Amino acid sequence: MHLRIYGMSFFDENKAYWGNTTTPIIGAGNDRLTARSVKIFADGALRTGGAALHEPYTDNPETNGFMRLDPDILFDYIPKFLRDGWQVNVHAIGDRANGIVLDAFEASLKGVNVTALRPRLEHAQIMTVEDMKRLGRLGVIASVQPTHAISDMWYAQDRLGPERVKLLYAFRSLIDNDARITLGSDFPVETMNPLSGFYAAITRVSPDGASPHGPGGWFPEQRLTRQEALRGMTIDAAYASFTERTLGSLEIGKRADYVVLSRDIMTIPASEILNTKVLITALDGEVVYQEDT
Repeated sequence: MHLRIYGMSFFDENKAYWGNTTTPIIGAGNDRLTARSVKIFADGALRTGGAALHEPYTDNPETNGFMRLDPDILFDYIPKFLRDGWQVNVHAIGDRANGIVLDAFEASLKGVNVTALRPRLEHAQIMTVEDMKRLGRLGVIASVQPTHAISDMWYAQDRLGPERVKLLYAFRSLIDNDARITLGSDFPVETMNPLSGFYAAITRVSPDGASPHGPGGWFPEQRLTRQEALRGMTIDAAYASFTERTLGSLEIGKRADYVVLSRDIMTIPASEILNTKVLITALDGEVVYQEDT
């Protein structure tokens, strides 16, 4: 298998609790398979009007979204899974959902070493400023997907209004509040090409260079630097999966997972990043992909 898989086990609130009867899989098959996390879904999606918001949707004031779980379930099961050695990753998109999940995390993390548990908010798309500060203070990881920003920017203000939209995909604000972030793709909802995520994070414009705010980017003050974006896809992603001692950077003693690109994405014009080709992919130092020449 020419992949490393970091899997999450789905949480079904209608089934019996399994965290104390199932053993997490860590580094099976020469570190190719790990499944030590549980995935909990707190709310729906912004695109469909299901993300749980504090205030009604601007374009549909009859609803403010919904929670997929009763908050009591989060307060009951999150500490159980953490106690039994599972990383807890909770899908939370709306500001109300993120606040409720942070309430449950805060209650569950009292008196414990958060670096040993590394709970994650999956998506963390819109948060109040107060919750961004709390995220940083608690040490909960924000697992975000930059390509969502350049997909959703075209309708986001209609859905949220001109003020609330400023808190959507506010990656710079998360970092400025000392939050840990990790970057992903959310494939198959978005493209799985990591270069697309890198490009979106540093430009906040569509592939053709456009945005609702012009070629400088949609809320350009929320752009990440190239180094921050690269870290978010490498060493910070390794931390989010408990593998920073063996993966995430090229160092003596770590596993030699790397790619060779046709261009230097740290220096070329941003408009050329999406034309960059992957020439070689190596896993444990073994070339598992090579572009035909």
